[in-house]
Amino acid sequence: MEGDLRGRSAEAREKRRDAASSAAIIIIFLLVALTHLLVLSSHFGATDPLIWWQQRAYAADGGPGGNAVAPDRLLSPDLEDNNPAACLSRHEASRRWKPTRFPMPPYLVERLRWYEANHRRCGPRTALYRDAVSRLRSAARNADHAAAGDHHHTCKYVVWIPTEGLGNRMLSLVSTFLYALLTDRILLVHEPPEMEGLFCEPFPGTTWLLPPADFPHKLDAATFSSRSKESYINMLHNNIIRYGYGDDARAQVLPAYVYLHLETVFLLTASVKLRLQNHTFCDEDHHLINKFDWMVVKSDNYFAVALFMMPMYRRELDRMFRAKGAVFHHLGRYLLRPGNRVWGMVDRFFEGYLAGADERLGMHVRNKQIFPVPPEIMFEQILRCAREHHLLPQVLATSEPPTAEAKKKKKNKAVAVLMLSLKPEYHDKLHAMYYTNATVAGDVVVSVHQPSHDGEQQSDARAHNERALAEIYLLSFCDRMVTTGWSTFGYVAQALAGIRPWMLLPVNRSKMRADVACVRPPSVEPCTHPQPLLLTCQ
Repeated sequence: MEGDLRGRSAEAREKRRDAASSAAIIIIFLLVALTHLLVLSSHFGATDPLIWWQQRAYAADGGPGGNAVAPDRLLSPDLEDNNPAACLSRHEASRRWKPTRFPMPPYLVERLRWYEANHRRCGPRTALYRDAVSRLRSAARNADHAAAGDHHHTCKYVVWIPTEGLGNRMLSLVSTFLYALLTDRILLVHEPPEMEGLFCEPFPGTTWLLPPADFPHKLDAATFSSRSKESYINMLHNNIIRYGYGDDARAQVLPAYVYLHLETVFLLTASVKLRLQNHTFCDEDHHLINKFDWMVVKSDNYFAVALFMMPMYRRELDRMFRAKGAVFHHLGRYLLRPGNRVWGMVDRFFEGYLAGADERLGMHVRNKQIFPVPPEIMFEQILRCAREHHLLPQVLATSEPPTAEAKKKKKNKAVAVLMLSLKPEYHDKLHAMYYTNATVAGDVVVSVHQPSHDGEQQSDARAHNERALAEIYLLSFCDRMVTTGWSTFGYVAQALAGIRPWMLLPVNRSKMRADVACVRPPSVEPCTHPQPLLLTCQ
């Protein structure tokens, strides 16, 4: 009996030792796995587990050509999308773009979530909106509630009016949205017939479209100009409003709305200047402008940069954008998703002509109507840019194919060139060059594709704008880009893609040749053509 007990005790001790050994092995395995996990997280530069997981899923799915949808969810993680088919690009665009080098700042996501909630509270078809429209249409003094400190029962709005071409419109729309974020205003978009259905509704559970009947004046670009009596500058100069208004009972005499005119003026004598005029982007002026419940903005440029020059907004902007060169990259991807009709054009062309390529090179060539460059000179500059920066393979002066033995030794690389231009000449010349001649290395196959060539810009035609938006997105899906300086079309594409393009420089007209074919801009941000002047700020 006693021996039996000793045997059982020894057996129990042996089992405990085995269990301890197994536990130790499991602990060691878990520690090793955790170490690998931390190394991978460090490798992908993501401390947020959600972001790390999404980046891993994106990489495992083949990057831009895969099927990952996760990056879009970082922009709208709370989106209750009961009908994904209503905006396909919101779910599918990110699998076309190259992985971004600019992580979404958490504070910007927080601000976007707050804005969406505020838009649902104050947007069209809400009680607060109807109250605001009633006061606007009856010419009630819009600052009454603000002067009384009644912030919870009133809403403030900025109405955006489109002007010029689609690229200009997208730049100014993103700038206006940034202004709305900074000033707690609700962005309302006037959608003329040529823009109907171009973009998806960006804010879940509400609309950003302003019903035209709700505004007391006709909403189009021709109605509002620098001469409008509602212009802030004109009201200030005519002493209709003054600094200090709204600090006391005088708030009741404010006009029903204020108009901000931010157009670029082209003058042969003075080059280009931004009609910011005096007082437009000064702190003391915006303290006065912010007292209006309603404001209207018309702009043809990327005026977001001027907001960074204002001390009153600088701290908030620094929190929202850690990388100052990625403002449009984040806000453009969030705000400007193509509607289903346009997205269908994008998807069909990409799958039919670009998806199977090993590398995609996008080229956007814009020959300005003022002092146009002969097509042969422009084409020579394109080839020089491509040659100097190894963007395309060189060709032989022969069309003879390589021998059968050479074919066996080499694996062909497929390069798809997306040529975007209002004219067909550049596509035809480049296509003929690679169709007629063999490449020097012999292992690269180049195909050239052009979706459309409308001849002239037609900003008031919806079909033209649909093609333009589709091509902007197709260009943003390319691995590398060549664009034309001064082209807002190219600016939007490079910012959406997060890629610095090779930019064709203006031709020296005395030589009819560009001294330098192309350069890379320092940032993916759109260029601001004219320099904002803040000379009269107090």
